[in-house]
Amino acid sequence: MLGLLVNETEQKELEYILKRELEELLLDLEDPRIDNLVKESMKERYKGIFQLLRRVASSDECLKYMPRKQQSK
Repeated sequence: MLGLLVNETEQKELEYILKRELEELLLDLEDPRIDNLVKESMKERYKGIFQLLRRVASSDECLKYMPRKQQSK
């Protein structure tokens, strides 16, 4: 396990960067021009970034970006 020591300003910056990345991924996932295989990879990336966000953001902020359950087709 690794540790990271950051001050409050750095924590807010990390939170901001992670949120921006999640928002970009959400926009790209809705783009019909992107292939489904690529979207699956983007979903995995989203999950990883969301896990990082959980470590630096409040519960209320995390709820806004919580991955939705996929409905089976």
